[in-house]
Amino acid sequence: MKMTFRWYGSDSDSITLKQIKQIPGMTGLMGVLDYKAAGEVWTEEEIKAYVDEVHAAGLECEVIESVNVHEDIKMGLPTRDKYIENYITTIRNLAKYGIKVIVYNFMPVFDWLRTDLAREIPEDGSNSLYFDEAELGDMTPVDLVKNTIENCNGFTLPGWEPERLAELETTLKHYESITPDMLRENYKYFLDAIIPVCEEVGIKMAVHPDDPAWPIFGLPRISHSQEDFDKIVALHDSPANTLCLCTGSLGSNPDNNIPEIIRHFGEMDRIGCLHVRNVKYLGHRKFREAAHLSRTGDLDLFEIMKAIYDTCPDVYIRPDHGRMIWDEVGRPGYGLYDRALGAEYLEGIWEAITKMSK
Repeated sequence: MKMTFRWYGSDSDSITLKQIKQIPGMTGLMGVLDYKAAGEVWTEEEIKAYVDEVHAAGLECEVIESVNVHEDIKMGLPTRDKYIENYITTIRNLAKYGIKVIVYNFMPVFDWLRTDLAREIPEDGSNSLYFDEAELGDMTPVDLVKNTIENCNGFTLPGWEPERLAELETTLKHYESITPDMLRENYKYFLDAIIPVCEEVGIKMAVHPDDPAWPIFGLPRISHSQEDFDKIVALHDSPANTLCLCTGSLGSNPDNNIPEIIRHFGEMDRIGCLHVRNVKYLGHRKFREAAHLSRTGDLDLFEIMKAIYDTCPDVYIRPDHGRMIWDEVGRPGYGLYDRALGAEYLEGIWEAITKMSK
């Protein structure tokens, strides 16, 4: 297991590499160039500068996140081929600088949705990301986008880049005629084009689940259950076609048994990396992000880590969305303190499992 941390770069992140390096057990990053719009090529110069900076801080950079798939690819438009070629160029460029895993998603329009980015937790006064489908009410997708951008403390958020959302209403109209099966057909077209390149250069693609784990705004969403992921790995049968198992995204739906899902795909060698976090159920399609500690939420982090240990022990892991604690102000979900605590909690579980297993 390699413990990593998400970092947006020195120009975009309030957290420094020095701070990340000081988290015990931290080996590297799951990096991101958050200024890149979907469909753009990540150039060698940009990638080299980012990776060199990480290496200079004594950390690894073998996983890159949020290489976003252009909506034209998802919708199967005639323009998709040029964006697929750009994506292939980015894959080749990343491989040249030691990247082993690329995290992406195939979610229409929205990478993730919350109705509140800073809902106070009454028990301790911290705040965290929160979702209540009832709060959507008459809110349109455009309303939700405006609300999210206005409350992100001035930071960019993954999946909510202004350029990608500029044509939101037009894009939503296109999706009205796209069924889940049609979206899977477009997904297969994409995978059939890129996976042979990934096999050639030694990169694994790791798809992130829908967040939350159910359909929203009538959009086709095809990656929020074990059944969904079985279909995805079958679209192009290759060790390079893997999953980014996000315990919080899948865990937002209590019907998903996270340890069982990890064991299922871990035994198939189809887990490229994991985002590990906890959620607290508050009602039907209503939840908030919780501290990683099992008893503060509704996911059993011990059983999750045990499933990882038993089936994919060499995988990359990072603590995901943390609360904002100790008066920290930063990118919602991506503060330093609670994610650092989460990393140490997961490291402690891992040490206990390792010693118990011997």
